[in-house]
Amino acid sequence: MNVLIIGSGAREHAMCYFAAQNEGVQRVFVAPGNGGTALMGGKVCNVSLTAVALDDLLQFALDSDVDLTIVGSEAPLELGIVDLFRRAGKKIVGPTQAAARLESSKVFSKEFMQRHHIPTAGYHVFHDAFSANAHIESTLKHYPQVIKASGLCAGKGVFIVFDKEQAKSVIRELFEKRIFGDAGNEVVIEEFLPGEEASVFALTDGTRYRLFLSAQDHKRIGDGDTGKNTGGMGAYAPAPLVTPEVMQRVEELIIQPTLKGMRDEGSPYTGFLYVGLMINRGEPFVVEYNARMGDPETQVVLPLLKSDFITALQASVEGTLDDVPFEMHRRSAATVVIASGGYPDHYETGKAITFADELSVLDGCLVFHAGTALDAGHLTTSGGRVFSVTALGESLRESIDRAYRAVEKIGFEGAVYRKDIGAKAL
Repeated sequence: MNVLIIGSGAREHAMCYFAAQNEGVQRVFVAPGNGGTALMGGKVCNVSLTAVALDDLLQFALDSDVDLTIVGSEAPLELGIVDLFRRAGKKIVGPTQAAARLESSKVFSKEFMQRHHIPTAGYHVFHDAFSANAHIESTLKHYPQVIKASGLCAGKGVFIVFDKEQAKSVIRELFEKRIFGDAGNEVVIEEFLPGEEASVFALTDGTRYRLFLSAQDHKRIGDGDTGKNTGGMGAYAPAPLVTPEVMQRVEELIIQPTLKGMRDEGSPYTGFLYVGLMINRGEPFVVEYNARMGDPETQVVLPLLKSDFITALQASVEGTLDDVPFEMHRRSAATVVIASGGYPDHYETGKAITFADELSVLDGCLVFHAGTALDAGHLTTSGGRVFSVTALGESLRESIDRAYRAVEKIGFEGAVYRKDIGAKAL
C-alpha cells in the first residue's frame, strides 16, 4: 500500500518513520516534508505540495494510488480536507471540517463542553475590545485569568494574565493590533485552573476508541516554565500524573461524552483526538481539544506504541478498531526540542547544521527533524523549532539523560533548548 502524510514538522517525520516500519507499505509520501524526511530515502519521498493545497493533494493521492492519508497538521483539517478526500472515495485519518471545530474554534469547543457537561473552566466570549475591557473592569476580581484567541494560532494564542493591565494589553494585541489576524475575531476569557497539565490521545472511528500513553508537554520557551508560549519545547511519556484512576476518570467524564456528543450533534468525530488536561487532586478538566496528534507529544507517544501504527490507523478508518492489537511498551520516552535563537519571536534561518559522529551510535535515540531543509546536499535550519530529539529508556530518568546526551551532539548557530524537560515528573 501507499501512504500519504500531510505536514512538515517533527510530528510528521515521526509518523513517516513508523509508517515505513510496516512491511506492507511500499511508499510513504510526505507533503511537504522537511530535510529529515528527504534524507530518509528508501520508501519515503517528499512531495512539493503545501499542507493546505487541498485540491492538489487529492489529485496527487488519486494519481499515485495512495491507499491511506494521514493528516498531521491542523490547518488542512479546518479547511475540510477529510470531507474532500472522502467524497472522492479516498481513505483518510482525521475529523471532518465540522468535527475539527473542537480545535479550530475555542468558542465552539467551550460551548460544546457546556452542552454536554464536560468538565472545563468557566468562561465568557467576546467579539470586540470594548465588551472585553468592560468585562475586565467590572467582573474580573481574581487573577490569574486565561485569555485565548478562538482560532488556530499554532499553539501561541493562549495568554495567562496576572492583573487588569496585562489583561487589557492582551485584548489590545488581539482585537486592535490583530496579532493573530482573523483567528482573534473571537476571544475567550476563562478562569485559571489550578493543577498540573497532561495530554491524553485517542484514536477513534467515531464510536470505538483506543488510548495511547499519556504525555506532558512543556509549552514555555524558558526553563521553569518561564517566557512566552511556544508550539512545545519538549515532552515525556507516560506522565506519572495520569494514574490508572485518573485515566478512567478522563474516559468516563471526557472522552466518552465527547464522542457521544459529536455523534448526537451530527458530526461524528474520527481520527486522532487530543485532550489537553488540567488535573487537580485527581480530577481532570479540559484545557483544550486538538483535532490531531500533538507536537512534540507524538515524538514520545509513537515510539511507545508496541503495535503497528499503520494497522491501527487502517482499522480506525474501517471501523474495526476492536479487532486489532493496540499495545504499549513498558518503557519511558523523552524528547527535547532544539529551536532557533529568538523563537518564538523573530529568528534567522539558513544556519548550517552539524552532527557529531557519536550521535549515530547512541542507544535508544531518534532524531526527528522539524525546521530543516536540504539545500544542495547540505542540511540547514528553516524554522523556529528545528529538531525534536527523542530517547527511550527503562525509566524516565534514563530516557531524559539519553535525550540530552544526543542533544549535545547536534549543533547550529544560535541553537537553544530547555534544560529541564521532565523535571516535574522526576
